[in-house]
Amino acid sequence: MSKISKTYLETIVSLLKTIEEEEQEALNKAATILAQKVAEDRLINVIGPGGHSNMAVEEVFWRAGGLANVNAILDPGTTLIHGAKRSSLVERTPGYAATVLEAYGVKSGDVLIIVNAYGINSMTVDCALEAKKRGITTIGVTSTSFAKFVPPGAPARHPSGKNLYELVDVFIDNHLPLGDAVVTLEGLPQKMGPTSTFVNSFVMNLLMMYTAEKLLAMGIQPPVWTSANLPEGDKLNKQFEEKYMPRIKLLR
Repeated sequence: MSKISKTYLETIVSLLKTIEEEEQEALNKAATILAQKVAEDRLINVIGPGGHSNMAVEEVFWRAGGLANVNAILDPGTTLIHGAKRSSLVERTPGYAATVLEAYGVKSGDVLIIVNAYGINSMTVDCALEAKKRGITTIGVTSTSFAKFVPPGAPARHPSGKNLYELVDVFIDNHLPLGDAVVTLEGLPQKMGPTSTFVNSFVMNLLMMYTAEKLLAMGIQPPVWTSANLPEGDKLNKQFEEKYMPRIKLLR
């Protein structure tokens, strides 16, 4: 094993172990909220406000082994496919989040998972503030590393200087290292080997499974997708498609 792969592997494994060891209380608290919302036949709304955070939303949407009632909020303004620099500019635009939540039908009494590894940009913070204003319960998957390091007034920050982890009803720490990347190469000033997608995806998949476990304990069968590539996949998934396609914008 090369030094690069060994360092990267060991760092990722260490981060995932830290999440598993230290975030059980937060995961269970969040999953309890989600299970109750599912029992009420509400959707699980998920948004990753900015760039690569959108991948955490895609990870649990239309996903084999994932919950079928996930309302993935993938706004064209922040997805990289519509322009990388544009994505950064949009996520730094105050007030943008309100119209996005409106467009995806997130309403009072709902739950919103906000996944953003850094937790400081305008759209991320506005999602939490707007949700609170609308009576929406919030779960934040983020870290404190950037929040505690990036100074007030920095271009990446919300004008208020607030942080996602301070605003949500439940905070799940993904333990992202400052700078995101963790591998040093000799002769290169920048580090490589980003970690945010790994930690965000790990938390999100744990959260889906914990929610399903709690639903089963309540006597409710969780709506879980089967891989469409399996022989019976389409047949098994049809019931969920019929139920949720009219309600989930991006499922159609």
